Amino acid sequence: MTDSSEQNRLTKEKSPYLLQHAHNPVDWYPWGEEAFKKAKEEDKPIFLSIGYATCHWCHVMAHESFEDKGIAEMMNRAFVNIKVDREERPDIDNTYMTVCQMLTGSGGWPLTILMTPEKKPFYAATYIPKEGRYGRPGMRELIPRINGLWNNERQKVNNSAEEIIQAFQKSNRQERGEALTTEILEEAFQTYSQQYDSKKGGFGSAPKFPSPHNLMYLLRYWRHSGEESALRMVTTTLDAMQKGGLFDQVGFGFHRYSTDADWLVPHFEKMLYDQAMLTLAYTEAWQATGNNRFKETADKTIAYVLRDMQHSEGAFYSAEDADSEGEEGKFYVWSMDEIREALPTPEAELAIEVFNMTEEGNYADEASGRRTGTNILHLTKPLENLAEERNMSAEKLKKKINEIREILYHRREQRQRPLLDDKILTDWNGLMIAALAKAGKVFNDHTSIEAAEKAYSFIKDTLIREDGTLLHRFREGESAIRAHTDDYAFLIWGLLELYEATFNTDYLEDAVELNNIFIDRFWDGKQGGFYFTDEESEELLGRKKEVYDGAIPSGNSVALSNLLRIGRMTADVDLETKADELMRLYSSQVKRAPTGFGQFLQGVYFALTESYEIVIAGERDDKATQDMLNRVQSNFIPNKVILLHEPGDSKIRDLAPYVKEQRMVDDKTAAYVCRNYSCEMPTQDPRKVMNLLKI
Repeated sequence: MTDSSEQNRLTKEKSPYLLQHAHNPVDWYPWGEEAFKKAKEEDKPIFLSIGYATCHWCHVMAHESFEDKGIAEMMNRAFVNIKVDREERPDIDNTYMTVCQMLTGSGGWPLTILMTPEKKPFYAATYIPKEGRYGRPGMRELIPRINGLWNNERQKVNNSAEEIIQAFQKSNRQERGEALTTEILEEAFQTYSQQYDSKKGGFGSAPKFPSPHNLMYLLRYWRHSGEESALRMVTTTLDAMQKGGLFDQVGFGFHRYSTDADWLVPHFEKMLYDQAMLTLAYTEAWQATGNNRFKETADKTIAYVLRDMQHSEGAFYSAEDADSEGEEGKFYVWSMDEIREALPTPEAELAIEVFNMTEEGNYADEASGRRTGTNILHLTKPLENLAEERNMSAEKLKKKINEIREILYHRREQRQRPLLDDKILTDWNGLMIAALAKAGKVFNDHTSIEAAEKAYSFIKDTLIREDGTLLHRFREGESAIRAHTDDYAFLIWGLLELYEATFNTDYLEDAVELNNIFIDRFWDGKQGGFYFTDEESEELLGRKKEVYDGAIPSGNSVALSNLLRIGRMTADVDLETKADELMRLYSSQVKRAPTGFGQFLQGVYFALTESYEIVIAGERDDKATQDMLNRVQSNFIPNKVILLHEPGDSKIRDLAPYVKEQRMVDDKTAAYVCRNYSCEMPTQDPRKVMNLLKI
């Protein structure tokens, strides 16, 4: 174990991940000029290690190597060692992850980069064991090998680094392609269909990731085409994830991803962005189907976030770790003895049966392949089916299971909890604000809307500077780190959802102002698209643009929808022009591999299919206004924007001047529906509004 009396420069940092390494015998530096100056003065290469606080394999490498005094001494002699939290500095992570993928064909965390004092990389890997195995070097072999190359074959190292930089810069160049057409929507659907696991839900085989933005695209394709198999892919996947071990059946919330094809054995960390994106997907699935299982899952996920991931002043923490007491998942799994000890006999046997537990354990350890004697609680059937098998009403069984879950939850709370990564990130909070606001307006849930408003109030007070620009991270009273594209794009998304949930025009005004700043600082005026960093940010190997939708949607993909929505809301043609440039810039990439762009395709869908602008003219609290709004909001109409024009709201008339002519009729609420830039006559009949929206 690490000697707690030892410490390095990371003790002064705010990042929970960096602080985890503050007492390593490795002489870690944070990313900064001090480290690079030392490397130049001592003529040493830099060992860059990038990870995050809730990363299981980061913990493994730390325990094996960075806490080992022998390995640490070797590292300190050979290198200047730098630690980076990828969640604090995604710009550094994105740059060097691209290098790793170029050199090795894959990537992941921990990310290990060897580079010159000028930040030029010449070696890349992910997890490196302490001792070599399977023909691959461990730290003990790698360190002297790199040291020898650096001291004896420097020109070879420098040449390699220059070649890598040239390849990196070439990979970052994009040329505008031909305009996308609605054919891409069908091509994407066909590709998803080929990858779909019709038996178990999800796409591909193990490991399986939730990728909710892909499901949200398929819902839009179903709405556009009427293709029932697209809807079936979504509902089957959402059901499978919610029933499986991916979902915490006791405390709620989703784990990171499934290591198997059955959604049973997750990597147990819980990330804020997953809770946000999955809440959005389950909310939209309820809109599309009316299936209450989807609403219940969204409600449970929100309940988890508000209970366990919310700062006292409203914003949201980043993640909960997978590990506790040195073991991944220990907090979450149960032996049958533990269940029988916690519950009266009848309830224990019901829990064992419903949650599919066995004496030897219901899953195998990932490393050894052996059963562990512990169980991951999961369902194999919907509770309605389980109730029918027991000749019980579904409501009675649900009540019984909820009572069992409450007892197990309180018993589990006596265990040592996994680490909470309590830093507050602007981008991930933007996603959670969007999810809460959307769920709130769809389910008419004021608690969720108020939580979204409170979170935004915190962000506005602590992470928006006087000049309107954003900062990326808050922790322990400190706001710091220049914001990047995801911070702007995701927070703007959150503000648009907040406006449509509350019709408080201040949120729309903030979204418009923030979008203007975003364009001014990040937009590429020559080729189009948003750079990941602004022009004043630290220069790494070159400014990158991200568009691939991975675990989180890319900033450019979210920005595409934002441009279109704000453009339609405010009748700003320039924003629609930028959206078109963005689509052209990435059209070739999207055509080559459409399933890598699930969020981007949602914007393409909005741009290329029939869309609606709806203005409700009326007093917000009037019953007729509320009825009209509730009907529109509860239905799945993803290709619409909606404004409320209250007689006393001059601000909405400044933001969207065209609404001046869209007034109440005979002092009563009226709806104006515009479709494809053509507006219908106003109507006061909610049913006619639904007909115009093809509902």
